[in-house]
Amino acid sequence: MKIKWYGHSAFLITTAKGVRIITDPYQSGAFGGDLAYGKITDEADIVLSSHDHDDHNYTKDIRGRFTYINKAGAYEEKGVSIRAVPTYHDGSKGSQRGKNLFFIVEADGLRVAHAGDLGHTLDAAAAGEIGQVDILLLPVGGFFTVDASEATRIVEALKPRITIPMHFKTEKCAFPITPVEDFTRGKERVRNLKVTEVEFSKAGLPGEAEIVVLDHAL
Repeated sequence: MKIKWYGHSAFLITTAKGVRIITDPYQSGAFGGDLAYGKITDEADIVLSSHDHDDHNYTKDIRGRFTYINKAGAYEEKGVSIRAVPTYHDGSKGSQRGKNLFFIVEADGLRVAHAGDLGHTLDAAAAGEIGQVDILLLPVGGFFTVDASEATRIVEALKPRITIPMHFKTEKCAFPITPVEDFTRGKERVRNLKVTEVEFSKAGLPGEAEIVVLDHAL
């Protein structure tokens, strides 16, 4: 399985059989240009959207006849199992920013979780519903989502082998959120790979949990 980070919360997950899954596609130039990542024009088989905001649900530039998933439930598409677990965009049960979907994608013997714009930590019941996670795609920038400290608590609750940070401040994102260093600072086993895409396999997962920081592709 390959995972490519476009930028913000948007990833391309490509399975060993070539199924292409795009998560939370953004509208390039949205919010008065504050979101300046380039257009996502790749072809997709499946598109996942955690909630209905322009930086997480824009599909007009994506090519192909894809299945669009933006509601809670369990799905089987092209040999890929997907669960969309309802969560919230804030710490007050959605009263500020509404609901959010937490996706679990199963393919190639791996369980990849995409937290969308998760706005709260996870109690034991929520962590149990999500279940075992191999690779966690997690917002860390705060303000609109969990911050670095809360993200750390989520990692401790879910115990993924790999955590890939997303939704943090970069030169392409002028949102009032913090950079990835606020999350990685002081942590062991942080790999800044200086690449946009990385390949994973079940057998190749590390024995100890680590954080993998990718460069944005667009």
